[in-house]
Amino acid sequence: MKSSHVDFQRRKLLRYGCIGLASLMAHHLLAVSTSKAATSSLASIGPLQAPDQNGVRLPKGYSSRIVAYSGQNLFGYRWHAAPDGGNTFATDEGGWIYVSNSEMKNRAGGAGALHFDQNGKLINAYPILKHTHFNCAGGATPWQTWLSCEEIKHGLVWECDPYGKKPAQARKALGRFRHEAIAVDTRNKQLYLTEDEPDGCFYRYTSYSLNAAGYPDLEDGFLEVAEILGDRQKTVCWHRLPDPEAIRIATRKQIKQCSRFNGGEGIWYHHGMVYFTTKGDNRVWAYDTHTHHLDIIYDAARYAAPALSGVDNIITNAAGELLVAEDGGNMQIVILSDKIIKPLLQLVGHDHSEITGPAFSPDGSRLYFSSQRGKTGRHENGVTFEITAPC
Repeated sequence: MKSSHVDFQRRKLLRYGCIGLASLMAHHLLAVSTSKAATSSLASIGPLQAPDQNGVRLPKGYSSRIVAYSGQNLFGYRWHAAPDGGNTFATDEGGWIYVSNSEMKNRAGGAGALHFDQNGKLINAYPILKHTHFNCAGGATPWQTWLSCEEIKHGLVWECDPYGKKPAQARKALGRFRHEAIAVDTRNKQLYLTEDEPDGCFYRYTSYSLNAAGYPDLEDGFLEVAEILGDRQKTVCWHRLPDPEAIRIATRKQIKQCSRFNGGEGIWYHHGMVYFTTKGDNRVWAYDTHTHHLDIIYDAARYAAPALSGVDNIITNAAGELLVAEDGGNMQIVILSDKIIKPLLQLVGHDHSEITGPAFSPDGSRLYFSSQRGKTGRHENGVTFEITAPC
């Protein structure tokens, strides 16, 4: 992408966005590490180079490796087909674990884990969830568990132990619907959820009580659905759902005045803001948990040649910049901030796949993600990558 085109796209974003990303992100710096890799901005990265030996286009100085193929036997565990949403968790010895969902149907889904030591060497792999349905995205919790979402009618959220020591638990209080992803508001102790339906909803869960560690109880609370009030100044009003388990009627049909979202996808919480994507209209949204305002901060329809399309999983880096993975589009992970809209990486030859599960290692020096269906477009040919930033 030429720099002039990037600048043009950036100006259009700031012109057309309901609010600028600068106002949302200026004071939202993650203090997760003091390392240079974990706190540096991606705004200065150069253009993507030619594909490397793994078919990944990266900025100069970055490198890739493949850490797992679907079906590969890793320490007695066959890495799952259709790898989807994922996240990382630190380990006591200085290493980390990357967990990944399996978006397979007919009780062939679930989630698996890759355990890396402090030097990034893969030392173990194992399942953390088995025999579930179409596990798409999900979300990590501050209490170090993984919430895996079933993207089926009456789908459940499963709370999983990334370390593989405790059995997964179904969390029915989080509702039964076509779950996509979850983000935990660490300030207000609430959870936000997206729904992958053309007429899906935006949900919020509030626990009646907190446990001894100060975390919400995922079995004792209530679920609400969002209604947008106003056209320009979009304020969100929340309505409590009478039947979260959808025993009599689908959750998205229980409150008549609820607002509709066209294919809810990834969601991420960052310093008071909840960011989420909708694939049906290629939008990125930002909800301010303090003011209750909801804004569209990216809309592909406003560009003749959008730099980002097929919006899907979304995360932030330590500098507060959004990274959005594409389902289709140009098979890129795109950086989106107040300064830039440009690709961080691109997969070549994976035209019938999607990029899933982006997640940084705890120190921010490595990025993990998968090509769900690899080069063949078949679920059994998924590939999981690691990207390393320059020292």
